[in-house]
Parts: sequence; C-alpha cells; structure tokens
Amino acid sequence: MDQYRVKPGSRVDLSQWDPDDTNGFDGAKKDSDKHLAMLSIKLEALQELLYAERKHKILLVLQAMDTGGKDGTIRHVFQMVDPLGVRVASFKVPTAEELDHDFLWRVHRQTPARGEIVIFNRSHYEDVLIVRVHDLVPTEVWQRRFEQINAFERLLADEGTTILKFYLHINKDEQKKRLQQRLDDPQKRWKFNPEDLKERTRWSEYMQAYEDALSKTSTAWAPWYIVPANKKWYRNIVVATTIIKTLEELNMQWPETKDFSKIAVR
Repeated sequence: MDQYRVKPGSRVDLSQWDPDDTNGFDGAKKDSDKHLAMLSIKLEALQELLYAERKHKILLVLQAMDTGGKDGTIRHVFQMVDPLGVRVASFKVPTAEELDHDFLWRVHRQTPARGEIVIFNRSHYEDVLIVRVHDLVPTEVWQRRFEQINAFERLLADEGTTILKFYLHINKDEQKKRLQQRLDDPQKRWKFNPEDLKERTRWSEYMQAYEDALSKTSTAWAPWYIVPANKKWYRNIVVATTIIKTLEELNMQWPETKDFSKIAVR
C-alpha cells in the first residue's frame, strides 16, 4: 500500500492519481468480500491486542469530497472490532464556544487515549479546505495553518500517537452517480443535501485546496494516503490493509500476568 502514500515534500497533482485504480486486483464481488472478511479478522485481533496492551494510541483521519465514502469506510473496515476500543469523532460546523478558541482546540479534545483507536470523520483539515474555498478566514490565516497542523500532529506523535490520514479519492463523474443514487433510492434519499450540489460547482477549487493540504502536511510522523475510492470494495481493502500493516509494525505484546496455574474455578 506504500504506492498510495504521499512522500513528504512532494507536490501532489490529483489528476495523476487514478481513482479507479485496483492495482490488478480482480474485484469480483465474492473475492473482494472474502478478502475484506479476512482482513477484518486480522484487524479485530490487533485491535484487541492494542486495547489490552494500552501502550499505543491510533488516530485515523478520513477526508473526502461529498459522497467520497467516509461513513462506508468506517462501517465496513471496522465491522468486527470491539466498540469499547474504537471511537468515531465527527466535526461539524463549529459551535459558538469552539469559535471562541483556536481552531485546534476542539480537535485536541478528541484525540485517542492509550489503547484506543479514534477515527476522525472529517477533521482539522476542514480549516484549510472549506474555510479556504468559501473565504471564511483571510488567506494569511489558513496559509499558516499548514505549519500549525504539522506541529500539532508532531506533538501527538511525540506523545505516542500513531497517525494515518486517508484521502478517499473519487472523481466528479463518480460523485454525480452517487448523488443521483441518493435521489433515486427512497432509502438513501435522507442522505441527500441540496447544498452538496452547490459544493459540487466548486470542485476545481476543492481539488486545489486538497492538493495543497496533501502536499504540505504529509510527513514522516503523519503520512497521507491517497486511496482510490471509485470502487468501494477496493477502497475498503486499501484502508484496512494499511491499518493492519501499521499495527503489526508496532510489535505489540500481551500484558504480563501472574501465574494462575494453581487456581481452579469452582
């Protein structure tokens, strides 16, 4: 999965990243479901070990355009994990209290504790994306936030947090198809928001904003992965595989226990 990792200091051009890529994977429904099921079993075991050891903290950041699949990724990749050790934090429009603080205040409060996986469904990156596209703050304000975000994530990493950031990459045609599916399906219509159509007209502006964010904030301690996401099944496999590989590299160990061999349960 390293082919999807953004190298620190490199310049991202999203037009050069294929959202339809499957890396040669067959993609048959039966095969992809089976493969993801195997990955889910591995992830479940590693998450239990992470929770038991209570040494590491895992922060996963999910960003995407509307319909990019953040909710679906969470639902499918984490379908078997213990909810006691996994938490999802979503960041909506800031409240009045949150606006009275610096832009990272509300984010820092949601970062993981030892033994915990926290998934950011949208994140502090909205403060260099939507605020830029909609001109909500002066240019000099959002521009300096790249450096502030890198410093914030470095602080988390220095304090024992492993950070993985996933940009779920779809193209404009795929978004059109998914929005239409929401309109056509009565069971999905509740997810449709007319504001999504207004945001869609700013596609090129968002692509430029994402390219800057991915280029300026993919670091050794908090890398970005550009995940091909037109194919939902492959998106899930890429995200799950990357998380599993990262957890395995932590070399986690079960906590030492006393010798209970002479104790009998009666």
